Amino acid sequence: MFRIDPDRFSACFSEQFPKPPQSVSPLSGCGKLVASLATDIVVTDVRWAAYMLATVKHECWDRWQPIEEAGNRDYFNKYETGTLLGARLGNTEPGDGFRFRGRGFVQITGRANYQRLGRQLQLGERLIQQPELALEFEVAYRVMAYGMLHGSFTGKKLSDFIGAAGADYLHARRIINGLDCAAKIEDYARRLEIALTGSLVTAS
Repeated sequence: MFRIDPDRFSACFSEQFPKPPQSVSPLSGCGKLVASLATDIVVTDVRWAAYMLATVKHECWDRWQPIEEAGNRDYFNKYETGTLLGARLGNTEPGDGFRFRGRGFVQITGRANYQRLGRQLQLGERLIQQPELALEFEVAYRVMAYGMLHGSFTGKKLSDFIGAAGADYLHARRIINGLDCAAKIEDYARRLEIALTGSLVTAS
């Protein structure tokens, strides 16, 4: 846990990301995530928080809110049962491709992922029964935080790349999706680390 001055964070954030103008203010969007990270007893490293925020910034297109994978219904046929991708995602029933489309801060996709993350978060079968729950802020945060801290998405976790030896923000992308857009997210993480560090409240 760590304490963040929200006004200072807003100013530091704006310094690091001055253009284009933010459609959602840091306090109402990114700031809400910062508040969750700052009070999460498992998030013990500001650099972890920086990389988690950088991931959300990229995955959610600067909206700082859980989003749903875009596309018409036919688009999601690539995830359907009978396809290689659908099989890999554990989709077993007709309609699973659309039903278990990407949602949240990190776009969990597929029946198997919804089921596994739901159970890991002690939600039972609720994410299978109501996959739209992944769009609720608290659930989306818990999925993102647990998955990145414990390696639930790819087997790689934050502590594999960020620790006493330094912060490998480039290769930390392997936590989510290989090295897709890794350099862009690395840049975001470095800027967000500066913004977070510059707004820390030290104990008096």
